[in-house]
Amino acid sequence: MPDQTDWFDPDTTTFGDRLTGAREAVGMSVDELAQRLGVKRKTILAWEDDRSEPRANRVSTLAGLTSVSLMWLMTGAGDGPTVARHDYDGDLGAELGRLRRDAAALTDRLARLEARLRAPTANDA
Repeated sequence: MPDQTDWFDPDTTTFGDRLTGAREAVGMSVDELAQRLGVKRKTILAWEDDRSEPRANRVSTLAGLTSVSLMWLMTGAGDGPTVARHDYDGDLGAELGRLRRDAAALTDRLARLEARLRAPTANDA
């Protein structure tokens, strides 16, 4: 069986190329990814077409939802897509889905907390 990462060259692929490949490798549609991230479809399409880039907390969530390493998604180096969609069937797939949703929710909570910690307080003025 050929390596599923043979389709890309880390020196020539873009973030959008890697995001598209990772999303497709787990069998997720643009609409499904947008729904899971809480963004619009056109936002995902802009990222995949390299017309815009997600914030750091979104990139982390994208890596988790698409089962690739953050480093691979950003640079092409590291662990890329390796598991076919059919391997996610059954109870293991359901558990994986729950863990991904939990990880995405925690990432968003962490980003909100970090923003609050960085925000100037009344005492700073």
